Amino acid sequence: MPSPSMEHEHEHEPAPAGPVRHQDHGTWLAQFTGRVLVVCPRCGGRALVLPRPGLPEPKYFSALLFQPRRLACAGCGALADWSARERGAALVGVSVGGTEDPFFRRPLWLQTRCAGRILWAYDEEHVEALAAYVGARLRERHTSPTLSMFARLPAWMKSAARRDEVLAGLETLRTLARLSAPADRSDAAHDRGDRPRHQGSVLFRGGPY
Repeated sequence: MPSPSMEHEHEHEPAPAGPVRHQDHGTWLAQFTGRVLVVCPRCGGRALVLPRPGLPEPKYFSALLFQPRRLACAGCGALADWSARERGAALVGVSVGGTEDPFFRRPLWLQTRCAGRILWAYDEEHVEALAAYVGARLRERHTSPTLSMFARLPAWMKSAARRDEVLAGLETLRTLARLSAPADRSDAAHDRGDRPRHQGSVLFRGGPY
């Protein structure tokens, strides 16, 4: 049986303060789109993008890219609904990535300036997944990197030289996740237009969508 691929760090470092080993079993970025924290289009506070109420749990993570969504702000009461675009008998799914949410194209609430770039996440679970990877000294990959979120992270987030900066940035995102008022909004959380626009995945409907 082939051994998993590993990424080792060769430079001398002090004793690790966080997780020593990280195992990537093929986590998709799409897995974190079930709950997305965004900037409210009305008040500028924190709003949530969630699956519309009453829908069954998706059988596959890929189905999250087609699932109808609702944007709701507890601060001002703003509501909006999103449905996948239709193409004949199929639905056209969203593309993930970038500093906008995939559905309403609102700026993500969880954004901060880090190492001269923008560090972002969809929700608290996403932050914790990134922190576990960045904090690891040994990284194991047990699957093809084609769709793996960790394999696709930019080099600056994977760099040992940037580890402390990135972990500090993720701690800032943890704090932001607990805040919701318009005044709490990060100065990095604004329209940037860097979300992938290509929408080519399709779902041939056999279910409730």
